[in-house]
Amino acid sequence: MVATDFSPAASNAVKYAADMALSINANLFLLHVYQVSFVYSEIPVALNEEAERQEVEQAIIQLKEEIIRRTDSKINITSEVRLGAFFQELKTICDYIKPYTVVMGSQGTTAAERLLFGGHTVHAMKNLSWPLITVSGDTKFSGIKNIGFACDFENVADSTPVEEIKTLVHDFHAELQLLNIVNKSVYNPGIVFESGLMQEMLKDIKHTYHFISNENIEEGIIEFTEKNNIDLLIVLPKRHSLLDEIIGKSYTKQLVLNSHVPVMALHSQL
Repeated sequence: MVATDFSPAASNAVKYAADMALSINANLFLLHVYQVSFVYSEIPVALNEEAERQEVEQAIIQLKEEIIRRTDSKINITSEVRLGAFFQELKTICDYIKPYTVVMGSQGTTAAERLLFGGHTVHAMKNLSWPLITVSGDTKFSGIKNIGFACDFENVADSTPVEEIKTLVHDFHAELQLLNIVNKSVYNPGIVFESGLMQEMLKDIKHTYHFISNENIEEGIIEFTEKNNIDLLIVLPKRHSLLDEIIGKSYTKQLVLNSHVPVMALHSQL
């Protein structure tokens, strides 16, 4: 499923999702959520809801036709327009259709787009229980052969969605690269034990460990993804996780919103 607000970044996310669906023979679900616009005078007056709905329905029909041409009618595409609060409507649809993954644009081209849709994306990454991939405005889908997994190696047996990761690796015939950013000033005696557990949990898929020393998490991630040609980076937005540290600060939040590597949020089993 892909959520769109028809901005350039969101439209690129639709193309990414369509190409991704085509590569694994999946269906595509297009979702647009809108709210009734108001004209503010002495008394706020709602614009014609029917006219607004017709406008967005026409827009999503046109988008659907574009994707049909792009994929040469090789995937099944459905679409829906809903009125309401974005996250609640997104969650409702996800709970109903149970998507393989949700795809969203991670940025807009204007300040308003970055504030509005970018804010929706960050909120969904932290709170949506379904897998979510964020895609920047210039990222093209060219296959997923190298998957990065940023792991803190804490309570891995209970917190790692192993089956979801295995499914992703198998479906795309990919390799898994596990990344742990090590702070030399903080000794973690449990990391050897936890990494051993992870080794056992992932024994039936091809994977490699990377322990990188860098006090700056974002720099470590950027260096890792570039050096290892990562096509998709998995993060687990559990409490006090790597993702919390990234999006909890304004400057690192922009890293996620503007990342050239698609980021997938998988929620832990806790």
